[in-house]
Amino acid sequence: MPLRLGVIADDFTGATDIAGFLVAAGLRTVQLNGPLQLNEPLQLNSPVQPDGSIRAQTPQDAHGSAADLAAALGLPADVDAVVISLKSRSIPASEAVAQSLDACRLLEALGAERIQFKYCSTFDSTAEGNIGPVTDALLDHLGEDLTVLVPALPVNGRTVYQGNLFVHHQPLHESGMRDHPVTPMRDSDLLRLMEAQSAGRAVKVPHAVVARGAAAVREALQEARVDGARYAVIDTIDMDQLDIIGAAVRDLRFVTGGSGIGSGLARSLTGAASGVSGGGSGGTEAWGFTGGAAVVLSGSCSEMTNRQVEAYCAQAPSRGVDVDQVIARGAAYAAETAAWVQQTQHDAETAPLVYATAPPEEVRAWQDRHGAARVSAAVEEFFGRVAAAAREAGTTRFIAAGGETSGAVTQALGVDGFEVGPQIAPGVPWTRTLADGPDRLDLALKSGNFGDEDFFAAAQRMVPATAADPTPDTASGS
Repeated sequence: MPLRLGVIADDFTGATDIAGFLVAAGLRTVQLNGPLQLNEPLQLNSPVQPDGSIRAQTPQDAHGSAADLAAALGLPADVDAVVISLKSRSIPASEAVAQSLDACRLLEALGAERIQFKYCSTFDSTAEGNIGPVTDALLDHLGEDLTVLVPALPVNGRTVYQGNLFVHHQPLHESGMRDHPVTPMRDSDLLRLMEAQSAGRAVKVPHAVVARGAAAVREALQEARVDGARYAVIDTIDMDQLDIIGAAVRDLRFVTGGSGIGSGLARSLTGAASGVSGGGSGGTEAWGFTGGAAVVLSGSCSEMTNRQVEAYCAQAPSRGVDVDQVIARGAAYAAETAAWVQQTQHDAETAPLVYATAPPEEVRAWQDRHGAARVSAAVEEFFGRVAAAAREAGTTRFIAAGGETSGAVTQALGVDGFEVGPQIAPGVPWTRTLADGPDRLDLALKSGNFGDEDFFAAAQRMVPATAADPTPDTASGS
């Protein structure tokens, strides 16, 4: 069976975000973590011909056929969608382009019928990129002359009206994203934002057109193409409109946007009913959780994660991270924390929480004492060490909050890819590694602002009692 959808995501939790929506729409989905394993082992760089031209890679060049390549990657035979997670959002544009093209070649080799470039619903980027340069490179590579920009995710408060992006009814440039430390968003007009970092012209497809249905959107896209536009920004104010847009773009070879358009596109492909899946339903009964102990690791300092940590501390054993100790004692402090996790797992019914989550003024104090880059790198390394030690001691279920924390945890655990399961909250699914037997792990990896205050407890309530038993080799349903 051909791969119905291939997704290139520009960060880790963003990849998990869209993967959860694809599963909710009925597509069996696997996430692969890049880019390192996508290059040398699979030899995806297109060979240079004697005349200096580049010959496109074919499935036969890599592993003989799309099926052989899928088997080499450990993908299920009936997989419908593959999401490749990169960490390309804020690296130099040339590197982001190279990684994204490698990912695209892999998806093509797997037989993907259509490709989505997935970025954040707040359009995280600067005048240098990386959304524009990557979009242009993928358009050129795929031989397409037009794509859509659909960052909206109304269920999480991200909407687009008259080409402007809103976050919970605030224009993007007036929201908390205005002061983002890496990609401060000082404009809300998606046409201006895109044209400032790309090679083409953007047009908008207004709400009135979307309200008339998929055929009207398709007609507007054709008019944009004839008019020489390269990008179409589509107004989206509710989740039902994502289904309209998904139906309108299902025949495009290449689309861009957030997890919302991924959901609409997937629903168009599967015929799934309109709506939003999340909050611990949909597919839980059929999902086989891995038996064993759990731990919650939180490095995000977002407003929502602060609330989630506060709520969970009232009902479970918790330990705040002393960042000064992380800087001063590194590995030794991580080992002490991991020992506390192991002991607490035996003494408590709920998973212990280790958190570096803190309010802005405390984070600024850390950064003033040690430097922002040093604090960030040290905390990531700390969580990686704790996760690896917990795994060595028998932990099989990890709940991580924050994109950087999730990346550090999965890297430390040696996770190259996983299958995506039921959603805990919109954009946050349970996942499990592709390995079978004693090496299999369950992971819930959430972006900082996703989920409600009860998220950490809600994730654990989805796990059957037999799988939640702290004995590591008690398995359930696989």
